[in-house]
Amino acid sequence: MTRALPFLVLSLGLALPAAAQNSAGPGDFRIVNRTGTEATQLFAVRSPRGGQGDWGGNLLRPDRPLGDGGGFRVNPSAEAGCRFDLRLVLSDGRESVLRDQDICVNRNLEIATAARPAPQPQRAAQPGQGMAGPVSREVPLAEPNRNARSVSTGTGFLIAGERVMTNHHVIEGCNRILLRTPSNHWLEARPPARHDAQLDLAILNVPGLGGPTLAFRGTPSVRRGEGVVAYGFPLAGLLSSDPKLTRGEVNGLRGIGDNPNQYQISAEVQPGNSGGPLVDMQGHVVGVVVSKLNAQAVSRRTGDIAQNVNFAVQGQTALAFARRAGIEPRVAESNGADRSAADVGEIAHRSTLFIRCEK
Repeated sequence: MTRALPFLVLSLGLALPAAAQNSAGPGDFRIVNRTGTEATQLFAVRSPRGGQGDWGGNLLRPDRPLGDGGGFRVNPSAEAGCRFDLRLVLSDGRESVLRDQDICVNRNLEIATAARPAPQPQRAAQPGQGMAGPVSREVPLAEPNRNARSVSTGTGFLIAGERVMTNHHVIEGCNRILLRTPSNHWLEARPPARHDAQLDLAILNVPGLGGPTLAFRGTPSVRRGEGVVAYGFPLAGLLSSDPKLTRGEVNGLRGIGDNPNQYQISAEVQPGNSGGPLVDMQGHVVGVVVSKLNAQAVSRRTGDIAQNVNFAVQGQTALAFARRAGIEPRVAESNGADRSAADVGEIAHRSTLFIRCEK
């Protein structure tokens, strides 16, 4: 979890003329977005915290992004000093980082360029640490509607700040979509959401949601017989509310009806697993759990009962869908030694969310 910034007093406003900016209090400094793109996250911490990866909480409210030309004023306390690290994250996933800025000399910091962040190596998570959740205490939390006419559930996983991937059928027809984070907070998804009914994929916009993201596997290509782990929330309301891990293998490189966008897997899945991550034995996403074979329908057609035939959307298909939506998820190579299923589960756990669809 990130640490709070008790030494900052924050306010949000439009960019002001230079004279007005210079009239601010002696400790004030101002960050101005000149990138041409709306920003959804802003971080300002005393140096060298940013260089150590400790950015604290997002200073922007979920409902008030920082538009192009917009300014954000920061009024640090006297003991905060003059040296700050700054980070601006844009709505398209690009970001800009300024380190060791002397705000006592330059109190109007304009950020004009941004780039895609470099891929970060995957690290094993410790139980209960670094979990997805609200980025600050100011993020409005939600509560399930216990009087909802109809409720269905599914699974999703964090692929970028405020962006959760799941199946299209998990969110289809929902009047309200809530997500329970690994830190046990409820957040509400807001439009716009990206979806593709044919691929059965969707990406939810969840304001205020941050935390570690799962990396998609880049190389090598997935092979038959590889071990995989499915992680999610099957049979909610019947089984316990905690996520479930099932281990299996990639049985086939195509789905039902020779679908080239899916894998067949032996990891057992149930209703509620839909939209959850299918990860390899290094914790990298190789698929999105989507369905299981209807044993009763197969029995009526063939006279036999199919057992443990399950499917996942291929990871590369899901990655391409995210990129078409303007999101650049983390990508990692799976060339190292396999982890234990328990370690893989810890990696998946920190980024996997329970989805509640209210109709």
